[in-house]
Amino acid sequence: MPTECIPERYEFARVEGRAVIAGFDGGLITSDAGALLLGSTDGAIKLIDRFAACFVDRRRQGLIEHEVSTLVLQRVVGIALGYEDLNDHDELRHDPVMAVLAGKLEAGRESCAPVAGKSTLNRLELSRPEPTRYHKISCDGAAVERLLVDLFLESRPRAPERIILDLDATDDPVHGTQESRFFHGYYGHYCYLPLYIFCGDDLLVSKLRPANIDGSAGALEEVARVVAQIRARWPHTRIMLRADSGFARDELMSWCEANAVDYVFGLARNARLERAIEAELEAAHQESKQTGQPARRFKEFRYVTRKSWSRERRVIAKAEWTGGDKNPRFIVTSLTAEQAEARELYEKTYCARGNMENRIKECQLDLFADRTSSHTMRANQLRLWFAAMAYVLLCALRRIGLAGTRLAAASCGTIRLKLLKIGALVRISVRRIKIAMASACPYRAEFGTAHALLMQAAR
Repeated sequence: MPTECIPERYEFARVEGRAVIAGFDGGLITSDAGALLLGSTDGAIKLIDRFAACFVDRRRQGLIEHEVSTLVLQRVVGIALGYEDLNDHDELRHDPVMAVLAGKLEAGRESCAPVAGKSTLNRLELSRPEPTRYHKISCDGAAVERLLVDLFLESRPRAPERIILDLDATDDPVHGTQESRFFHGYYGHYCYLPLYIFCGDDLLVSKLRPANIDGSAGALEEVARVVAQIRARWPHTRIMLRADSGFARDELMSWCEANAVDYVFGLARNARLERAIEAELEAAHQESKQTGQPARRFKEFRYVTRKSWSRERRVIAKAEWTGGDKNPRFIVTSLTAEQAEARELYEKTYCARGNMENRIKECQLDLFADRTSSHTMRANQLRLWFAAMAYVLLCALRRIGLAGTRLAAASCGTIRLKLLKIGALVRISVRRIKIAMASACPYRAEFGTAHALLMQAAR
């Protein structure tokens, strides 16, 4: 395998009279030996090949060096390893572990590396619905969306009694003249407004949208598609939607009521709602004055807006006094009082939706879902899906391979740092490929556990 050696030497402070000299001339050495676990995870959930099947390749097959599955693997694994830029792959294409994961140690052409460089991957990301001279690979978006839900359904050994789908919109800042960029008054900058749907840690929807829309725009269509796909596999599972007040729209709530889907949404406060809990707020105020601690009361009542809602609905109010001021909050739900008591529904069910914000942060901060710097919306949506698949892959590693370990609840960034970024010397012979990892790795036990569990899951 060809390597590019850099002859420079770097001198550091002497240690016990000995010179300390460093250089990038070690040969077949990788800093990402832990990525082998990502390959084993893919063997357990079969993500890469199925994701690659969502692309239509119109290239002349007899002339290509790198198959779509190789390109997809590079992009997904690269993001999981922390390489968000395509430029990184001009060096990564010579990485021996990346070649091992691709199952291809040498290229067919002498001038090529085992895996692709930035130019080939760029043509993949800039795919068009119809082929052009330079872009002959197309992505079937509907197939990618179905795959995300299929991977979620397959992650459960049996149909659960109930699931909660969390919906949220977030900002994705843009810094150029990208297609469909708009200024968003709430966030205070030009951005996209992607829609996410999670079920616990599992990502089901990652939809890029322009920012000049209501936060709930398109949510009904995505929910209807996801619910239909879930019910085709789990017909008896109860489904609940959970979201903030930006999704408390009559169209979405009416659809839920007509399709036996429960919901609990935040409800933006207004003067009418606050008047309905004046007595409770005063009682909380008096208790807070006496104890010096925050105090809260709960009240439920039937409520309908003057124009936007088509019917009355159950509203639960939290009348809270904290920090010397009132802090009223409201939620609207399809659940009856017999199905869910007011305080428990608010504190135990609705407030738990905050965990979804941590999952979005993982996608954006750890897996670069906000790197939407291509010009077209289509290319940026594809980048969002690559980040989504990297998240799904790491989530599967955490769920299958790290269960019961000290990394069982670790974030994607922590898993990368502790378990994937392992230095190793690679020796390739006729009979085997030996990857000698750093002996001082502090997470050797977790690596061994993950390997055993992933091998078992792949059988």
